[in-house]
Amino acid sequence: MDRRHFLRFSGALCAASAAPHAARAQQAPVNAGWRAFELTTDISVKDPGAHARIWIPVPYATDTSYQRGVQNTWQVSGGGAAQLMQAPGYGVQMLAVQWPDAQAPRNVTMTSRFQTRNRRVDLTQPPPADAGLESPAALREFLKPTALLPTDGIVKTTADQITRGHQGDLARARAIYAWVVEKTCRTASTRGCGVGDVRYMLTANDLNGKCADINALFVALARAAGIPARDAYGLRVASSELGYKSLGKAGDVTKAQHCRAEFYAAGYGWIPVDPADVRKVMLEEPPGDLPLTDAKVRAARVMLFGAWEMNWVAYNHGHDVALPGAAHGPVPFLMYPNGETSAGRLDSLDPDAFSYKLAAKPIPI
Repeated sequence: MDRRHFLRFSGALCAASAAPHAARAQQAPVNAGWRAFELTTDISVKDPGAHARIWIPVPYATDTSYQRGVQNTWQVSGGGAAQLMQAPGYGVQMLAVQWPDAQAPRNVTMTSRFQTRNRRVDLTQPPPADAGLESPAALREFLKPTALLPTDGIVKTTADQITRGHQGDLARARAIYAWVVEKTCRTASTRGCGVGDVRYMLTANDLNGKCADINALFVALARAAGIPARDAYGLRVASSELGYKSLGKAGDVTKAQHCRAEFYAAGYGWIPVDPADVRKVMLEEPPGDLPLTDAKVRAARVMLFGAWEMNWVAYNHGHDVALPGAAHGPVPFLMYPNGETSAGRLDSLDPDAFSYKLAAKPIPI
């Protein structure tokens, strides 16, 4: 995708969002730009231990301007029981399943249906006053440190150095975004999406990893600079329509988990970003190992400050997630199926041993 292609895409989204509500209703059908998907999660607990519990992330329960209409259904065998539950704190929703013993085969299939459309915030001018802006109380939640995203010490010092001389949250967030894009490196050997231990990354000057590392770095630095920011954990569900082979996955999406990020700027609301995917383009887009000066990389860098292609479904913004009924402590985030038996916690990054499989497909609206 070249810059001209992206700007045509951006301009179309911008024009649609700028039109008055009544005019929009007359000019475009209700489902304009929306696509529908079905995501199926199949889990079979292989661990021989009794008292198995499984926690499966599910898409946002609340409709947004870019994702809506979530419906979840499930089937459980082996005498298990399941219910939708919510973890305290960030309101992370999940399907919680449990089986009392290990005698019968323990299987669960969950199907989620939802709709998405591409998202872009026009940064050339503030949106209308009714743009769904957050309350101060809600924003304070996204300034707090977490176990792996501290906002003091080296994180605060680094954030201050990056943002020095930049005025306003938008300009300071842009400086952090540029710093993260230029200083980090995607590492193919990182398990899963990474961990996101920001203090370690900065202290060890080890700014390598995958999306949960790179985008967590952006979020922690933004919070340390006083800019509300949050990770958005989710899953790729379709190929990219913007010309990037590396930024999509369809069909078998068992290993297609992807973390994104957002920050908040007064007058604009939540602004989507994804510095990790800029680094993914550099590493994986053919022919591979592209420099920052490559045309595809430059286009991705522009696009991913203010826009998300919604061939991806959002799960939650949670950190330090306490899984209901778990015998073990919180997990850093809930982006994979998690589980445990009396023998211990299952490895959520090893779908074959767990075992689980995720499949996504488009469906009619």
